[in-house]
Amino acid sequence: MRILIIEDELPAQIQLERLIQSFFPKSDIVAKIDSVKASVSWLEKNHADLIFMDVELSDGQCFEIFKQVSIDTPIIITTAYSDYAIKAFKVNSIDYLLKPIDDGEFVQAVEKSIRYNQKERFDFRNMERLLIQNTTKEYKKRLTIKIGDHIHILNMDEIAYFYSEEKATFVVTNADKRYILDYSLDSLDDQLNPKDFFRVSRGCVVNIKSVQSASKFFNSRLKIKLNLPMKKDILVSRARVSEFLKWLEGL
Repeated sequence: MRILIIEDELPAQIQLERLIQSFFPKSDIVAKIDSVKASVSWLEKNHADLIFMDVELSDGQCFEIFKQVSIDTPIIITTAYSDYAIKAFKVNSIDYLLKPIDDGEFVQAVEKSIRYNQKERFDFRNMERLLIQNTTKEYKKRLTIKIGDHIHILNMDEIAYFYSEEKATFVVTNADKRYILDYSLDSLDDQLNPKDFFRVSRGCVVNIKSVQSASKFFNSRLKIKLNLPMKKDILVSRARVSEFLKWLEGL
């Protein structure tokens, strides 16, 4: 059995590879891919008997793959979505594994896919719509900042941007006040509403209301100008320019 793994998280890739080798040693892992673009390119030229596919990939969601290439291979989705949202997968006659993956559930899913004869094309639009409808996530509404013996409360709409410097993380308000935080930008990523905040670089997250303009920069990057300027240039990498522009437009 030829197996394709489409997963952008290295630990998840390693776990799937271990499970396949342990329970289905005669199978051949033909490729491990971490992006929509690479997946489409591979699937246009190659075929697998089974695909393990994460929902969130390095350059977008897996739904984009189905929009660009026809797939008639059994698919097992690997995801961290809630049990309620996961009902969307059942509607589309494919299987899923909830992370972290249980050994027994993994074996059952693979055996089911071996028996499965996919007669109808996978309805990715229905799956996407149901996931969006059923998945709700709470984002931070305010920050609590310790200043000596006092706790200062900062609402998210007061924040202009976050940045890291010399292993410390800072938040800057619209009133140009700066506070040091007890956690990293990485830990903030999943707690900020993506409609309002965007990580323009490894060291900076900006509020959309604080972006004044953007201009082309060397090597197809964008240079961002904020209402409250930073000491260093804020550059959006070439790989993230498209995503950043969509964010600005509210897409």
